[in-house]
Amino acid sequence: QVQLVESGGGLVQAGGSLRLSCAASGRTFSSYAMGWFRQAPGKEREFVASITGNGASTYYADSVKGRFTISRDNAKNTVYLQMNSLKSEDTAVYCCAARAYPRSDYPYWGQGTQVTVSS
Repeated sequence: QVQLVESGGGLVQAGGSLRLSCAASGRTFSSYAMGWFRQAPGKEREFVASITGNGASTYYADSVKGRFTISRDNAKNTVYLQMNSLKSEDTAVYCCAARAYPRSDYPYWGQGTQVTVSS
């Protein structure tokens, strides 16, 4: 029902910025809340940020609060993650995910995009 493809990852220096994009298929993108998650080598996947279907509410992990911004453009079926002031500990594979009410989990996931922050 939902297919997700991330892009925009790459290698950046500490203190730099990247913008990740997640393109979704289908005609009901606005019905889905979207989230960004990341997983570093040897660590569990962790929540980064999420946004409601209409973009009215956003949520962030404490580790990225004030540095990352999640947004969406429902006309383009795309969710974004603007990452500023990047740190080496932000290095991870970043995945976007989608869920629809009334589910509380994220059943749909993209394949991920690598973000590497060098010092």
